[in-house]
Order: sequence, then C-alpha cells, then structure tokens
Amino acid sequence: MEFWSHSPEETEALGAALARVLEPGQVVAFRGDLGAGKTAFTRGIARGLGIKDPVTSPTYTIVNEYLGGRMPLFHFDMYRLHSAEDLFDIGWDDYLERGGVCVVEWSENVTDAMENAIFITIEKFSREEERKITIEGAALHENLSI
Repeated sequence: MEFWSHSPEETEALGAALARVLEPGQVVAFRGDLGAGKTAFTRGIARGLGIKDPVTSPTYTIVNEYLGGRMPLFHFDMYRLHSAEDLFDIGWDDYLERGGVCVVEWSENVTDAMENAIFITIEKFSREEERKITIEGAALHENLSI
C-alpha cells in the first residue's frame, strides 16, 4: 500500500491508523534515510495505541519502552548495530515475548531478525515535507486508511 504525506502530522496520522490494526508481538520494520519521518510515524503508532508519553528517537539508548497503552511499544534504533546477532544479544527474543509491538528503525542492519515484519519504507521527495510511505506485510488489513 502506498500513501503520500505532506507533513509530520499526516505521517503521525498514518502511524495512528496502523496502530489500530496491530496485534501483540508484531514487528514494524522501517526503511528510510535520516530525517525521513520514522520517529514521526512511531509517535503516531504510540498515539494510536493510547500511549501518552512523549516519543523520542532511541538513537543512543538502542530501545525505548512505552507502556500504558492497549499494549506496550518497544522502539528500537538499530543504526549502531551491525547484525541480527547483535540484536539477539540485547534481548530481542525477550521483547518479542512481552506482548507488545516492536518498532525497528534502521531495520536493514538486522534483516535476518525481521521475519514476518510489516515493512514501512519512507522516501523523501522534492518538497520539504512530502513523503511517499509504502507499507508491506502479510499481516496487514487492506482497509488501512487515513
């Protein structure tokens, strides 16, 4: 499915729409350049799950945990990791078993661990805020809309 976003608010709205169809244990794997809107999309997922905490990039912490919504959100940044083995070393299996949604920025660094993920590719275009957002994954409902 392809969507166009013209602002961070529209990107967040798409994330909130996706959150409504996510189930415990699902993985959302982002692909996109620095500044593409991965964290904005994740803020929307958090809002859609009912999480009130501010969402920030986990660049230096590797994972941020958000609780208090209809299910937990685990927000990973794999920029500093180099393989799926590194991901498993930080307890990936434990996060998958906790019944939340795992959102992974820079998922291309840990491709081997992204089986059955929902893949979201965010591409920047000519206008400052314009983004093409492609969502792929067998676990999606075709009626996702914003």
